[in-house]
Amino acid sequence: MKPLNPGESRHVGRYRLVAALGEGGMGRVLLGVSPDGRLVAVKQVHPGFAHDDGFRSRFRREVQASRMVSGAYTAAIMDAEPDAPTPWLASVFVAGPSLKEAVEAAGPLPLAAIRILAVGLASALTDIHRAGLIHRDLKPSNVLLTDDGARVIDFGIARAAEGDSELTHTGSIIGSPGFMSPEQADGRTVTPASDVFSLGGLLVMAATGQAPFGGGSTPQVLYNVVHRRPDLGSLAPVLRRLVEPCLAKDPAQRPTPAQILDHLGPIPPSSTPWPPAVQALIGVQKEQVGRVLALPRPPVAEAPATPGKRRRRLWPAVALTLAIVLGAATVVAVKLSSADQRAGSDAGPGTGRPRPAAFTVEDLREIDPCKLFKRDSLPATGPMEQADGKRIHFERCDFSFGDGPDKTASTTLVVNLYEMLSEPKGTPISIGGLSGFAKVDGIYCVVSIANPYSQGFAMTASSGRETGDPCATPTEAMNVLVPQIRYGTDARYPLTAGSALSSDLCATTDSPPVPPGNPNKFSFNVQGLHECLWSGQKDLGVYSVSLLSAPSEPGKGEQRDLDGATVAEATLPTQYGPVCEITWAHHRIDDASTEDVQLTYTNFDKKLSNEELCANAEQYARRVLAKLPPGS
Repeated sequence: MKPLNPGESRHVGRYRLVAALGEGGMGRVLLGVSPDGRLVAVKQVHPGFAHDDGFRSRFRREVQASRMVSGAYTAAIMDAEPDAPTPWLASVFVAGPSLKEAVEAAGPLPLAAIRILAVGLASALTDIHRAGLIHRDLKPSNVLLTDDGARVIDFGIARAAEGDSELTHTGSIIGSPGFMSPEQADGRTVTPASDVFSLGGLLVMAATGQAPFGGGSTPQVLYNVVHRRPDLGSLAPVLRRLVEPCLAKDPAQRPTPAQILDHLGPIPPSSTPWPPAVQALIGVQKEQVGRVLALPRPPVAEAPATPGKRRRRLWPAVALTLAIVLGAATVVAVKLSSADQRAGSDAGPGTGRPRPAAFTVEDLREIDPCKLFKRDSLPATGPMEQADGKRIHFERCDFSFGDGPDKTASTTLVVNLYEMLSEPKGTPISIGGLSGFAKVDGIYCVVSIANPYSQGFAMTASSGRETGDPCATPTEAMNVLVPQIRYGTDARYPLTAGSALSSDLCATTDSPPVPPGNPNKFSFNVQGLHECLWSGQKDLGVYSVSLLSAPSEPGKGEQRDLDGATVAEATLPTQYGPVCEITWAHHRIDDASTEDVQLTYTNFDKKLSNEELCANAEQYARRVLAKLPPGS
């Protein structure tokens, strides 16, 4: 989403424009606000088409026909102006990534999700064909994955650009070569069966991540579409039985959308039709909407008041009905909650920075898990408070519920925003559209919700109770935690100047030094939101850099000056050998606590004295001190 160009008109028809969403082959997509307060996405046709009188006539005819399409699986035309200097079109839309974006970000869809996709596509084609239209450009970017299924957009528009042929006056083909039917690629008459061929191609792409007729140059792909068999070898047999007839070269051999629906049968109800990573993308879309809504409105010029009357300025109560998909060509209408709006606010007072996408490491680094819960947040468990004792890790918070006579109630709770995901053994669960599992070990239970962006990491909540269900409290906690993060929680650390909490320590600190002439190298491994582990080849040893939460008190060990910083240095014995630990206070958070940097170095393959061990640690500590933002 980008700001409008300088000097660009701020109105199209009755819509006030506020941002640019993207640009495609047919035109530009702009975000606007309707008179009743709804946000809309408006597609403006490219000037090259606007100067073609034949295009305007076809555009007017196709828009009129498209208005006849309605149903739960399409984006209905809401408004259009074919006779404007630059013709434009607006359609109802819903939140969700395109199929193209979803597969690129989350990988191929599982079989259950592909069945939901197939039902949505077949239902949409039923509605489109019933209105006498043929989509002609059914491709991954024209299919959206929403909270309640699939939606098809941009139906009937490609026909306006085609005229009487499948080729434009410039000789370019309207459509996407990898998903065209043979008759469309060959310039022959196109029937509704052409869309069924495209449907089959979309299902292959969703299941494998690849188009059924390969990549390469456009002429090669078109040749494959017309003359070669699709590559279906990797498809599950049940999916292949559906896709193969759809991709028949002869249109008469392809099933109709109604026959596809009969073949698939009814879909069982599901609160989350897509995998967790796709559901997270939907949440990100809604967060983008919130950011748009948070932008200040430009001043509105008032017309002169009529004598004897005062002109009233109308500030519509924005009903917040939008779902935006960048690059899509439509108008959006989705009810947003106040939590959705907060997702678009700045990262903090005075920072001026937009918040990162929900559940990304950039977002989680800023969140204070202790602030996510209030005393009465878990009514089924009881009043809670932050546990006494020294808090060490920024991504973790310990709570207590008191030790009462009721042994069926949990007495403690530990919440961690970013923990290495253990082997997924336990009871599968889903919270807020994200998947995970609950694992019971004696009287204890850990509920883990997989991070949709970081494979191998999860948000966790753990607790225990002597009798009853040990997973009750951590499950209740996760049902509080996940929605807050999804919609942009304000429970964040104060990121004042000098704070390193938002820093990626692996990217910021750089690799440790390698002795001259040593051919070996270091590689990093992210251990947590605020920890980076550098492992050296052979005899280089291992360095760890962590940002810890600690009270404002001197660190243990020998105090010394290191390039102007006061550090505490100590050699600690372990069962594998000594470790040199260097700690210093980097940034003061408040009167009670600081951001402390802890650097450790160990080398079990090379016998080093304590002095040599700490000399290496000091050398790297100097590099880290120079790389971190100046603390306070």
